[in-house]
Amino acid sequence: MIDGRCRVLIPLPDNDFDTTEAAVSWKTFVGSGFEVTFATEHGRVAACDQRLLSSGWLHPLPAQEEAVAAYNEMIQTAAFQSPITYRAIEADHFDAIHLSGGHAKGMRQYLDSTVLQKKVVDFVRAEKLVGAVCHGVLVPAKAIDPATGKSVLDGHRVTTLTKPLEKRAFLTTVLRVGRRYRTYWKYTETEVRAAVGTKGAMLRGETVESPFIVKDGRFLTGRYPLDVALYAETFVRMLVDVHRQEA
Repeated sequence: MIDGRCRVLIPLPDNDFDTTEAAVSWKTFVGSGFEVTFATEHGRVAACDQRLLSSGWLHPLPAQEEAVAAYNEMIQTAAFQSPITYRAIEADHFDAIHLSGGHAKGMRQYLDSTVLQKKVVDFVRAEKLVGAVCHGVLVPAKAIDPATGKSVLDGHRVTTLTKPLEKRAFLTTVLRVGRRYRTYWKYTETEVRAAVGTKGAMLRGETVESPFIVKDGRFLTGRYPLDVALYAETFVRMLVDVHRQEA
């Protein structure tokens, strides 16, 4: 913590991250006085999935107007324009990590990064707050703790992009943008269910129309953009509570 401010890390791929899950979360964090640092694989300035910035036949499921406004504000900041590299991430320099999602293929750079996965293990071992939304939950799901040989999510209660949501996104967009909304052949929920193991739980929520998040210790997870406002507000409360407990 610097000058009493909580420090949050937001890793991103070079391209294709979800506008809402990154920018609305960022705006909530900085609006709460948090210091945010961005990271990309090689320190390049990132860009969201450009098809989310406007509507039209080739722009299905666009981000809401307020999310686009937050994104345009975020990308003009010095922090966004000067990301650190994944390798430069030191868990001890931060109080929390936020892992956004996204559907398009550029996300694989981030979701499959073994460097980033190892850094997430460091955050978990240091008992930092780890938050993730949608495909972002795949990062801790794939993060294997060498001490156990299992995912850091093993035994935890989480949520992620559910199979029905991922199917619906794919089926309603496939004629317009092909397989853009199937990042991998395996459903996100399937991978996360395997990661939490028999002692954990992958929760879907009662309805897709109502925001749904899951808190479990210092893990916080959400399903998709509809959940982001609640997720970000809860992330802030959880981090403030941790600060108070450690003060």
